[in-house]
Amino acid sequence: MKEEPVDFFVKTGKGEPPLEGLRVLELGSMIAGPFAARLFAEFGAEVIKIEPPDGGDPLRTWRHLYEGTSLWWYVQSHNKKSVTLDLRQDGAREIVLQLAAKVDVLIENFKPGTMEKWGLGWDDLEKVNPGLIMVRVSGYGQTGPYRNKPGFGSIGEAMGGIRYLTGYPDRPPTRVGVSLGDSVAGLYAFIGGLLALRHREVRQGKGQVVDVALYEAVFSLMEGLLPEYSALGVIRERTGTILPGIAPSNTYRCADGKYIVIGGNSDGIFKRLMLAVGRPDLAEDPRLARNDGRVAHMEEIDAAISAWTATKSIEEALEAMDKAGVPAGKIYNAADIAADPHYRARGMAQETEIPGLGKILVPGLVPTLSETPGQVRWLGPKLGAHNEEVYCGLLGYSREMLQQWKEKGLI
Repeated sequence: MKEEPVDFFVKTGKGEPPLEGLRVLELGSMIAGPFAARLFAEFGAEVIKIEPPDGGDPLRTWRHLYEGTSLWWYVQSHNKKSVTLDLRQDGAREIVLQLAAKVDVLIENFKPGTMEKWGLGWDDLEKVNPGLIMVRVSGYGQTGPYRNKPGFGSIGEAMGGIRYLTGYPDRPPTRVGVSLGDSVAGLYAFIGGLLALRHREVRQGKGQVVDVALYEAVFSLMEGLLPEYSALGVIRERTGTILPGIAPSNTYRCADGKYIVIGGNSDGIFKRLMLAVGRPDLAEDPRLARNDGRVAHMEEIDAAISAWTATKSIEEALEAMDKAGVPAGKIYNAADIAADPHYRARGMAQETEIPGLGKILVPGLVPTLSETPGQVRWLGPKLGAHNEEVYCGLLGYSREMLQQWKEKGLI
């Protein structure tokens, strides 16, 4: 069974997607592992996703649903082939090993030790496919004293340092609004898989294990946080909307209640900003000529900018900043993104149709490649939509065998 292609992505490059010819087996669920597999699929790899037969990936029922299926699912599972298999049942191990022998990459995000419990650890997989790349995503990694602890993206964000820095100094730490830890870990899993494939191709032709921990993926984003503490004893704290040590860079309220982010933190831009807000005195003030001086008088500068934005609508403020050559932007919500012409021009808000629901917007693909771009061939598939294609076509089982498996609940 082959999914019908969707027509909302226009392929503009001259060649096939860059990962065409690769085959990936996805054993994970929810966000981190499937996010990595999604990227493989969007850029041309054949991704076979194994789901439990009794409901499939839990993400199918997360957040906002249409006829029982999450709208998030349609995006997270671009181009994937869905097959059902109960990994806990006798007989599942042999099927997975047969699939593992025919793929380039296997992605899993179970708790460490789970694959080994099923007889599907690295030692087992390597025997059937010495060139396999096994990408493993977990809360704390495959080694270390915390390896057996359950971990979600939210816990990785907490341990990785970003939760402590998010919010205002006089309030408890907060989350950033999306599953950042999972998605960043998924990006690293994708990158790690590509690095291992490159090594296999160019160096020794041997597979390896890629070990991605959620907390480490988040921690990698923490800039100079650790050396600042180690060398100077400085613990970076929550600062709300300001950018400590750099001025001016803040969020300002406009007359219509909307917010604008303005970054006027280089010397020349600062002068243009002050002239645009009607403060030539601050533009020429020698105290504010350099960043260190501006940092010492940050409250005075922010007060001047806030007084000006309070008299302007968001559109008036943006127009003035654009005219002055000052970096500025409105804080977008979903409605702003849907209406923005730049999103449409860049293909980042693509229109498609879900039968029964009608036309909807979905995110475009990142990054953009001029010659071999990624593409969406179909949205997230129905549960088990590719059972026959994979089990009969790829592995050679009969339809009668599939029926027997179905009757015993294996698929």
